Amino acid sequence: MSTTRTTTKPRKRTPKAKAPSGQETVHGQRVTFGVDRPLRLDCGIDLSPLTIAYETYGTLDADKANVVLVCHALTGDQYAASVHPATGKPGWWDRMVGPGKPIDTERFFVICANVLGGCMGTTGPASENPETGKPYGLSFPVVTVRDMVRAQAMLLDHLQIETLFAVAGGSMGGMQVLQWASDYPERVFAAMPIATAARHTAQNIGFHEVGRQAVMADPDWCRGDYHAKGKRPTKGLAVARMAAHITYLSEEALHRKFGRRLQDRDALAFGFDADFQVESYLRHQGMTFVERFDANSYLYLTRAMDYFDLAADHGGVLANAFAGTHTRFCIVSFTSDWLFPTEVNRAVVHALNAAGARVSFVEVETDSGHDSFLLDEPELETALRGFLDSAARARGLQPAGAA
Repeated sequence: MSTTRTTTKPRKRTPKAKAPSGQETVHGQRVTFGVDRPLRLDCGIDLSPLTIAYETYGTLDADKANVVLVCHALTGDQYAASVHPATGKPGWWDRMVGPGKPIDTERFFVICANVLGGCMGTTGPASENPETGKPYGLSFPVVTVRDMVRAQAMLLDHLQIETLFAVAGGSMGGMQVLQWASDYPERVFAAMPIATAARHTAQNIGFHEVGRQAVMADPDWCRGDYHAKGKRPTKGLAVARMAAHITYLSEEALHRKFGRRLQDRDALAFGFDADFQVESYLRHQGMTFVERFDANSYLYLTRAMDYFDLAADHGGVLANAFAGTHTRFCIVSFTSDWLFPTEVNRAVVHALNAAGARVSFVEVETDSGHDSFLLDEPELETALRGFLDSAARARGLQPAGAA
């Protein structure tokens, strides 16, 4: 194992203004598997038909050896490096995916699929139930992270891609990376789980339950049947997003961004409007979130994260999940991430060491919290670029621009 600790000084975060320019980006791709290709879920139900929506970036080489699968987090989607159709904003990982970037689309063919249970084209609770002709709502079966990965494997089989050069993702995306490396070790050459864990803690389950209860307490939720009734539980979902967003940051980041500064006023209003900038910020986060996300999907995906426990599936011993693996790993954590702190990432490293795996560990020192993997963290970019370059040389992949 090699361990690296890097330091990032606090800085202002400036979002990129221009849209990404991924080479040969193809938008709006979907594949539907019919009743003859059901997906057996962990809950015992065969799900069909199944639609998977995905985006691709870059060019697939002749040997199909340059494929990188990017797995998105809870509130992400397939638009990792392309303009989001609902918001018009650049992709959530535009910093990492694109020409000349760490996941270089002049070198790699990148696939990002909307997860099972999502709300951006992949089958989920807002999809039509073929038995009723109406949205599934709560009749949609509960899914797991393993189910998400099985669906992605079906997509790769459809694309006739047998192996992945690398799988990468943060948070819930990192859970998918670990599941991929455990369930399909022969298909994964390199794995980059970032700011994640091998199981959810009781505290994280508790945070998710608060969010779910906020959604379900909204009268417009209608016991999950709001689509059929022409309503949307926007208030409950916005509160869930506000509460969750606090966990994605750190106390230092909140203080640096807002402190106790007032919002558009010089004195306290002595009421319950947004007196403080942090209140206004969280309200904005909540209201913009409901414009692009489905409330029931939020329930299902948070539950999938809660159920994730890789060791439990292997006799309670995490190392058993990676027994005999030949996959190369780069584990990344952030010092200010209290949602998935360094110690839970390090537990994965210890398990991989026990399994005899090739693993590097990078702890990035930053005050930006859990969301650091989505922000401008040069040391993270350097670490992932170096890991991918090393793995590519070991794999025999040609550098970008080679004939």
